[in-house]
Amino acid sequence: MLSTLRNAWKVPELRKRLIWTFVLVAIFRIGNHIPVPGIDTTSLDNLTKSGSLFGFYDLISGGAFKRFSIFALGVVPYINASIIMSLLNISIPQLEQLSKEGEEGRKKIQKITRYASIAFGFITAYGTYVLIHNLGALKTDTPFNTFLIMLTLVVGSTFCMWLGDQITVKGIGNGISLLIFVNIISRFPQTLSAVLSTQSKGETNIVEVFLLAVASLALLASVVYLSLSERRITVQYAGKAVGGKVYKGQSTHIPLSLIGSTVIAIIFAMSVMQFPTVIAQFFPTKGWAQWIQAGTWSPFNKDKWLYLVIYALLTVFFTWFYTQVTFKPEEMSENMHKSAGFIPGIRPGQPTADYLTRLLDRISLIGGIFAAIIAVSPLLVENYTAFKGLSFGGTSLLILVSVSLEVMRQLQSQLVMRHYQGFLK
Repeated sequence: MLSTLRNAWKVPELRKRLIWTFVLVAIFRIGNHIPVPGIDTTSLDNLTKSGSLFGFYDLISGGAFKRFSIFALGVVPYINASIIMSLLNISIPQLEQLSKEGEEGRKKIQKITRYASIAFGFITAYGTYVLIHNLGALKTDTPFNTFLIMLTLVVGSTFCMWLGDQITVKGIGNGISLLIFVNIISRFPQTLSAVLSTQSKGETNIVEVFLLAVASLALLASVVYLSLSERRITVQYAGKAVGGKVYKGQSTHIPLSLIGSTVIAIIFAMSVMQFPTVIAQFFPTKGWAQWIQAGTWSPFNKDKWLYLVIYALLTVFFTWFYTQVTFKPEEMSENMHKSAGFIPGIRPGQPTADYLTRLLDRISLIGGIFAAIIAVSPLLVENYTAFKGLSFGGTSLLILVSVSLEVMRQLQSQLVMRHYQGFLK
């Protein structure tokens, strides 16, 4: 990785892209520390430490939600809009047709997603205002102050989305993913300090800290290994004559990632499990709300084993579901048949679709089990060890590894295109 970055810095165009990326990321991090006036952040700090869905939002916003900065919403509205649009592409024929129209269709879908993210920004900003109002975090509760807070949050979220687009166009990698990557990395020193403070206070000993470090490294190694793993489906294309030319048959493969859907699956499962708790926090004095948050047999009480079991099962299910709707075996089989391609040993048409479905079921099961381990492991550490409030979990590792690999692949492809000798040796 370091050698790739060093070689990329020697190429003038790539050096310019890297500088653009650093500058835009620096602007983003500066905005994360500009607070919205009139907010007492003490109650928000306690809320994010409770391990709720707001803790995850604070993680991917780099602590901006806890500080309630102008970038408190970050790219969360854009992520929500992107996920919903990807699901609507399957259920709405017009959007599905747009997705098949090549680059122009993707640009139109991207434009719709941006407008939808602004709408989600207003909804999320209003929900955030109601939350801080119920927590008593407002120093001045006036209509003008409410409008100012909501407008600041929406404008900040839209600016984050614009920054991500600029990084994608002028910098390296996917801008939105890179902003989330930087936010998660920024929380690492705080997490390390929290772990070491438990040892200095006598809550843990050096052996427990060492075992946590070994388990974290093992988890990181497994995430890297499975991120690079793929199931390759061999596809043979028959020779054909076009005009006066005869093209020979060729063999290629379709790579299927083992854990390509795990991040989305964990976010879906976390949202389902935390949504009742979030609603209950708006009604803290109600009996049903207290039972949801702290009831012994409540499936939404994260301190109980029932929560862990349901959370793991939902993660496996959403991994299978998102894999199926993303790859679409019937469509893959149809496109393969139109291109005169076939899987050796499998008849074209429905048998190919059935074969792909069975293969995706196995892959999604393996990825779902691994995603469940990734999702549950931080909660196990939280519930059964002295390490409390650690924000750096398995989901963070998945995002960090996937974004790092994506950036490295893009840099390597750019170097190969320019025939960089130092890289090719």
